[in-house]
Amino acid sequence: MLPLLPIFVSGSLLRADDWPHWLGPARDGVWRETGIVEQLPAGGLPVRWRVPIGAGYSSPVIARGRVVVTDRPSSQTRGNAGGALTRTTEPGRERVLCLDQQDGRVLWTYDYDCPYNLSYPSGPRASPTIAGDRVYTLGAEGDLHCLDLATGRVVWARNFGRDYGAKTQLWGFAAPPFVDGDQVVCMVGGSTHTVLSFDRETGRERWRALPPREPAYASPILVEAGGVRQLIVWDAEELSSLDPRTGQLHWSVPFKTKMAHAIATPRRHGDHLFVSSFFDGSKLLRLATDRPAAEVIWSIKGPTETKPDGLHCLMSPPVLEAGQIYGVCSFGHLRGLKLETGERLWETLVPTKTNGKPARWATAFL
Repeated sequence: MLPLLPIFVSGSLLRADDWPHWLGPARDGVWRETGIVEQLPAGGLPVRWRVPIGAGYSSPVIARGRVVVTDRPSSQTRGNAGGALTRTTEPGRERVLCLDQQDGRVLWTYDYDCPYNLSYPSGPRASPTIAGDRVYTLGAEGDLHCLDLATGRVVWARNFGRDYGAKTQLWGFAAPPFVDGDQVVCMVGGSTHTVLSFDRETGRERWRALPPREPAYASPILVEAGGVRQLIVWDAEELSSLDPRTGQLHWSVPFKTKMAHAIATPRRHGDHLFVSSFFDGSKLLRLATDRPAAEVIWSIKGPTETKPDGLHCLMSPPVLEAGQIYGVCSFGHLRGLKLETGERLWETLVPTKTNGKPARWATAFL
């Protein structure tokens, strides 16, 4: 049985802002359209169209009237029968699909051979990124492709293992290709450097940054602070700020995570920068206003991941708003923290319960 990619509509018209990459147009996970339904109809939202696709974990993206999603049509594995810490070897192919936003019609597909040796071998992890007339995809085994959005033609491609000596992480490559201006930045974890920048049009390498270490899974973010633009990257050992033009290091803060659990996208609010990990708790930093620098305001970690103090996020990015931090903790609790101190103000399991049980690693939409 294949999963389905549904598109829901409210009312008679299908209208939506473009959502061209991970966390949306502003890369902050905020949906800014008006007319959002406050309560779902008893029978659910009407479905405009539905298309069967293969397995995978990446989200679809939408731009220029096209929906792009990646999958693994040949996958026979759902979840990971061997356990979360066990690599499974499985032959197969990864695929990129481009659909018409209005009716779900398949406009083009591109697939390539991609044998897996990783945990949870169902399919790709990283969301595609649409920029202009190009779409950039990253497969679970490190296959980076630049495709023509209109036709699916391959413009250029790289493989992180073959080209840069990177080892596929236990749960595969997951950080989406990050487009900034005329470059695309990727968390590679190669034999010489961790972060690489490529020319968007040619794939030519622009710069390399940070010593070689496990890149982990979190997407980079771009902030403007201290009078400069800063590319914030979080790998398995440090949270770092780079000059997006050159890759030069501005500052770094040690945050070594067990099993490279740097997954949830770092979040910025005002002069605060927040990161949270499943095993290792959370840190709040203050970004300097007069120069590219940062200081740790607080760092909170519970005795174990089953007894978290503060917030231990896994995959769902937290939200910072109105002096509070909102996030889903390791065992499904939606929690509110006081921003300045990390003090837990409240928690609830109501939004994340399914069939009366809390859903671990859940996502809550606020």
